[in-house]
Amino acid sequence: MRAMVIDGFGDAGVLRWGDLPQPVPGPGEVLVRVVCAGVNPADWKTREGKLSAYIDYHFPFVLGFDLAGLVEAVGEGVEAFQPGDRVFGMSRQGQGLDGSYAEYCIAGAAFLAPLPPRWSFAQAAALPVAGTTAYGGIVDAGELGVGQSVLINGGAGGVGSIGIQVAKALGARVAVTCGADNQAYVRGLGADLAIDYRGGDLAGKVRAWAPGGVDLVLDAVGLDTLLPAALDIVAPGGRYVEIETLMSRASDELVAEAAKRDIRILSNMVAVARLPEHLKGLAALCAAGGVKPPAIEAMPLGDAAEAHRRVEAQHVRGKIILDVADHDAG
Repeated sequence: MRAMVIDGFGDAGVLRWGDLPQPVPGPGEVLVRVVCAGVNPADWKTREGKLSAYIDYHFPFVLGFDLAGLVEAVGEGVEAFQPGDRVFGMSRQGQGLDGSYAEYCIAGAAFLAPLPPRWSFAQAAALPVAGTTAYGGIVDAGELGVGQSVLINGGAGGVGSIGIQVAKALGARVAVTCGADNQAYVRGLGADLAIDYRGGDLAGKVRAWAPGGVDLVLDAVGLDTLLPAALDIVAPGGRYVEIETLMSRASDELVAEAAKRDIRILSNMVAVARLPEHLKGLAALCAAGGVKPPAIEAMPLGDAAEAHRRVEAQHVRGKIILDVADHDAG
């Protein structure tokens, strides 16, 4: 099969075409004929070796967590899917298997869901990592409820685009940070307040909207961009959820100071064991119309290196998707 592979760690230029044997699903696994693969910040970090604490690499290695496509074959014990089913979900790249930048990819059956009605393969390929990260951070780790308020840092990106809608479906008030050119976009997704991250005095603007502070912050930007203001933004009894793979990690001192103010600073990894439940919950919201597709930009699989450069620059609205096969497949 054809795939985009890396032979070692490096910049986007290490991605190249390769020919690999078609994988065979084992017990509990599904072989998916990939139609579209999503591109995530975790992909370029995987390419650079920054996630070596989580992934047992081998080379040549196929990147890609997100996939949407057609079931080609199922392994022993798999009853939920059969060949020809239209599915979306995640590869087993996190366990060191080859990812979704390929014509065929192995996925655990628990990490797949039926394609939401009326969603295209490209739209569904935008969902798995960004969607479950948003769902897990808001619903599970964040414990957001009806009538509460949330600030999503990075509202126009993949996680933010879906997170806004998940929070609104829960009956929460939603504020986001984004660039000035994305404010109409995030409001169209349901954001009640859009704050230009370049405008300064973020804490003051949040407090003007939620005088007592917000119940939850979901940091979908990372790199500690929002942590210094955390204690001025979150209300007592509230939560601040970091996405660990975005290279954001609160210091022990900040965690302790937050605890004194009854604020919990959490990694989204506290809920990662329940990721299959997050995928199912997300799929149900999509099927019910509670979550609509984010903005999509499609690029050919052969342009994976350019897609990585774009995502690494952190100015993508919604998600970039790689076209692996004909969208009319199946």
